[in-house]
Amino acid sequence: MNSDDNRLPELLAPAGNPEKLKIAWHYGADAVYLGFTEFSLRAMGRNFDAETLATAIRDARRTGKRVYVTANVIAHNRNLQPLKEHFQLLAELRPHGVIVSDPGVFDLLAETAPELERHISTQANITNAAGARFWQRLGAHRLILARELTLDEIRDIRAAIDIDLECFVHGSICISYSGKCYMSTYMTGKSANAGDCTNSCRWKYDLVEEKRPGQYFPVMEDEHGAYLMNSKDLCLIQHLDKLMDAGVNSFKIEGRMKGIHYLASVIHTYRQAIDSLHQRPYRVDPSWLRELMRIPNRGYTTGEIITNKEFDTYYGNTERVVHHGFVLIGTVLDVDANRAMVALRNSVSGGDEILYLSPGLEELPIQISTIHDESGRVVDRAGNNTIIHIECPAGVRPGDVIRRNAPAPALAPQA
Repeated sequence: MNSDDNRLPELLAPAGNPEKLKIAWHYGADAVYLGFTEFSLRAMGRNFDAETLATAIRDARRTGKRVYVTANVIAHNRNLQPLKEHFQLLAELRPHGVIVSDPGVFDLLAETAPELERHISTQANITNAAGARFWQRLGAHRLILARELTLDEIRDIRAAIDIDLECFVHGSICISYSGKCYMSTYMTGKSANAGDCTNSCRWKYDLVEEKRPGQYFPVMEDEHGAYLMNSKDLCLIQHLDKLMDAGVNSFKIEGRMKGIHYLASVIHTYRQAIDSLHQRPYRVDPSWLRELMRIPNRGYTTGEIITNKEFDTYYGNTERVVHHGFVLIGTVLDVDANRAMVALRNSVSGGDEILYLSPGLEELPIQISTIHDESGRVVDRAGNNTIIHIECPAGVRPGDVIRRNAPAPALAPQA
């Protein structure tokens, strides 16, 4: 992706597996990042193999989208030959970029597949203009900035280089600096730096005083407790104009391990926000905030990019997961006239009120009047992992996510 002052920033979405890839394309992502299990920092995800990756890249090129492959594992000597073979395969498949963090892996990629773009991962901790110039001089095509930067620091980096800048705008934040953490390894033997993070920082913990061994003091602020090492989630939707004006070329959503409903909701919302950036002043639609407040989150922060010392901190007294306001029902497989074929993820009954999350359509509740099972028989209720046929409004398309309301308290992003 070349820099262009008149071009809207790229919407870059996670694709943890082929199903999530389809969700990303359907809800408006311009590009996705994905990986092989062995060399991606999401080893527990289903990820991609050679066949599914080839299909993903081919489909992206056909539709004008982009695919970036992650290879940002922190490599040991034993990884180098497998990585070289992996890069040889990527040279044949021709993704639009490869994400790396290790200088040796960067060099190996440049030698093995010099025609592929080299993107520098946030794991490389790019926090200053000198570091940015260093990577550009070595031949990097894009820098994925550290989450710990301020807006002024991003502007300074943009002034120092002329290659693409990528910035996280939404999702989980690691307790450790740009994700370099050994806590999971210490607690469980599973290394976050090899893609095996167990999210140990988000477990519940008690305090113990040195002279009172065995006496544990729970850190409780309400009935849910407090999670001292559990950062709020990043949410920069209210400040996308500032990031665009600072010279960021790509807005990245975190979440290769997140579910399809989360991805559909966040990608759909940020697609609308980015498309509105041509209109100035940039105005945040209240419906975007309502949507983001109703998906699972730990409260929201703007991190250090937009400083709000009084209200906006990484950690608060009740850093629990906010219960989501929606329940995923399923996905639309096909549409015939005013009826949809649906693959269920949760049970539904006649009379239930559901919502179709469909790009370009106003989301209005619709009551299920009749349910037909896969054989065409009318049923009162259908369960998970079944195929049904139900009514749908005009404009619903295959790939749409269906959900229903499940009201619960939620926290708003800070301005």
